[in-house]
Amino acid sequence: MKLKETIEAAWDDRELLGKNDVQKAIHEVVDQLDRGILRVAQKEPNGWKVNDWVKKAVILYFPIRKMETIETPPFEFHDKIPLKSGYKAKGVRVVPHAIARYGAYISKGVIMMPSYINIGAYVDEGTMVDTWATVGSCAQVGKNVHISGGVGIGGVLEPVQAAPVIIEDNCFIGSRSIVVEGVRVEYEAVLGANVVITNSTRIIDVTGKEPVETKGVVPARSVVIPGSYTKSFPAGDFQVACALIIGTRKPSTDLKTSLNDALREYNVAV
Repeated sequence: MKLKETIEAAWDDRELLGKNDVQKAIHEVVDQLDRGILRVAQKEPNGWKVNDWVKKAVILYFPIRKMETIETPPFEFHDKIPLKSGYKAKGVRVVPHAIARYGAYISKGVIMMPSYINIGAYVDEGTMVDTWATVGSCAQVGKNVHISGGVGIGGVLEPVQAAPVIIEDNCFIGSRSIVVEGVRVEYEAVLGANVVITNSTRIIDVTGKEPVETKGVVPARSVVIPGSYTKSFPAGDFQVACALIIGTRKPSTDLKTSLNDALREYNVAV
């Protein structure tokens, strides 16, 4: 692929950024991201594949852009990246003061309450990004996801080989939850309010006779709440945050029913 070869060459030799054909290639990659033709990561039969070279193009986009004043009266911005536009044609509902940067793909049927979506992100059809939620650079969000108020979906550009945060189809991310550092939330999982998951957070399934611990991936259809465990330090024993899998979604909380019900069945806060 000519685009990939050009981006890889410019990544290895930054002096090439002054060439018109290189700048054109970088702009083309970001434009294809904006239109959903390219993705930073996509699901394949054997799992998720990260396209490192696409992330490299996003990083290289910044040094070739100049700071510009963006006026949307009465507001004014000063930045290198333009704002996304053309929402009506895309079939996206955008409530003031929602903002998305150019280079983020937002599919039809998405609802953006006052929120922020960064460059390189992919937000698929029918997803709700609720008030003051953020979707970080290169994060991948599936179809019919509900990202509740104040949620932080982390972004990642460097290191380029690092996987982005991935929220698969039909998930519910509860209010003020944080998902960062390349964590993957598999399809139809439900996170209760205030769940914080990093790549090193213990995710503990407490539904059986013995706890089962994992990291980095929330299994499909899991119902998760915030928890803590005791850890010893030189100064004493203290509580450290973890995430507890307390059950799985039941047939009564499948797609025809509000995902809030999946939490209410376990008496968990939304």
